Amino acid sequence: MSLDAHRHKKQLGQHFLSSPGIVEKIIRAVAPKPGEFIVEIGPGGGALTFPLLRAHGELTVIEFDRDLIVPLAEEGAKHGKLTIVHRDVLKVDFGKLGHGHDVEGPLRLVGNLPYNISTPILFHVMEHAEAVKDMHFMLQKEVVDRMAAEPGSKTYGRLSVMLQAVCRVTPLFDVPPGAFTPPPKVDSAVVRLVPRPLGEAGVKDAAHFARTVAAAFSQRRKTLRNSLSTVCDAEAIRAAGIDPGARAEAVPVEAYVTLSNQLIDAGIQPPEADAL
Repeated sequence: MSLDAHRHKKQLGQHFLSSPGIVEKIIRAVAPKPGEFIVEIGPGGGALTFPLLRAHGELTVIEFDRDLIVPLAEEGAKHGKLTIVHRDVLKVDFGKLGHGHDVEGPLRLVGNLPYNISTPILFHVMEHAEAVKDMHFMLQKEVVDRMAAEPGSKTYGRLSVMLQAVCRVTPLFDVPPGAFTPPPKVDSAVVRLVPRPLGEAGVKDAAHFARTVAAAFSQRRKTLRNSLSTVCDAEAIRAAGIDPGARAEAVPVEAYVTLSNQLIDAGIQPPEADAL
C-alpha cells in the first residue's frame, strides 16, 4: 500500500497534515541541527517526515499503524536515514530510545498528535522529560489553550498545572482545518514544550502532586476548603500560602507544588486520581 493510497483511520484519530506551508513553519520552529536525535511521533502519510528528513538527514519515527510501515520505509530511503519504531507510543520508553544511536544530547520530539489520545501521550512524555530537550507538537487549539493558560482564566485547569510544573509551554501558531486530509472539525495549533531543569519546580513526589492537583480541581465550582476537604483542612491550605476560600483555577502552579510538598511532610496522601 502506498502512502497516497492509505486511508485515514478514525479509530486512530488520523488527520494527515497536507499543507507544505505549515510543514515549512514547523521545520523552521524546530530548526534541526547536525547531530541531534529527532523523533517524530505518528508520521502518518509522511507530510512532515520527509521534509524534516531532508532537512536533517536522519530521523526516527514512532508509528503504530502497521499499514504505513513499508511505504514509510520505502519513501524514507529516498530522503535520508529513516528509523521506524513500530510500537504504541504509550509503551515507548523515551529514556532508552536513544541507546545505540550516535547522537548528541537529549531527544527532540515532533509530531502531529492523534486527537483522541493527545493528552495521554503528553503525560507519557512528561514521565520521561529528563530525556527530552524540547517538543514541538500539533494538537487541537483548545488543548493548546488549556496547556498554556494562566491562573484565573477559564481555560486554566488540571492540564495547565500538570504540564507547567514540568515544562515551559509556548504556543507558536494556529493551523486551520484545511491544512489536513481529511479536515478535522476543529482548529489546531503548534506548541513548543521545553522541560524545566530537574528540580526547578521543586516537586518532591510527582504522583502525590498529581493526586493533589486532581483533588483540587475535582469540584471546580467549589472553594478549595470544600474540594480538598477529604484531603486536608483549611489550615493546611493556608499554610501553603493559599486562600482556602479561593477556587482551584485561581491558584498558581507554584502554590500547588508547595501544598503537595507540605502534605507529604505531614504524611497526608490524597486519594487516587482519575485519568485526565
